[in-house]
Amino acid sequence: MLCALMPLALLAAGCGIRATDVVEAGEPALVQVVPAGQLGTVLYFVSSSTAARPMPVVRDAGPWDERTGSGSGGEQSPAGAVRALDMLFAGPSRPERDAGLRSELPEGRVKLSVELSAQGVQVRMDAPVNRLSEPARQQLICTAAQARTADRSEAVTVTGTDGVIGPAHCSV
Repeated sequence: MLCALMPLALLAAGCGIRATDVVEAGEPALVQVVPAGQLGTVLYFVSSSTAARPMPVVRDAGPWDERTGSGSGGEQSPAGAVRALDMLFAGPSRPERDAGLRSELPEGRVKLSVELSAQGVQVRMDAPVNRLSEPARQQLICTAAQARTADRSEAVTVTGTDGVIGPAHCSV
């Protein structure tokens, strides 16, 4: 009888598997989701929970405008990239702010131009760039790169009134 209970005792003991503490595996995964039937552009804002790393936010891009090359499918044009950067500099919407998102970029209207070339995305703006914080730089670089390609692998060069950032890549 004792021999018959031995296998049950071993099974109850967990088969030799030891308990472990929680293992940290890094940052949580990020997923970009666009509601069905909407065309979006991706902007990057800073979250209170990830202060050093901007988070993607999908905004409605509106209908395609053949004259400006913006809207659905047009985010790969200079006009689409300027539109995305204009929305970025306008800052987070009220629901985005309520969710804890903010911008590290300077407030106010910034005049922008964008050129897309084989070397990547060239952004020119009428504001200083060398004193931007690293999160602000990444907001700008990631949004500009995303406007060109969905994988954010584009090199981005930002020229401001006080110098140049880059070429740099999105680190998000």
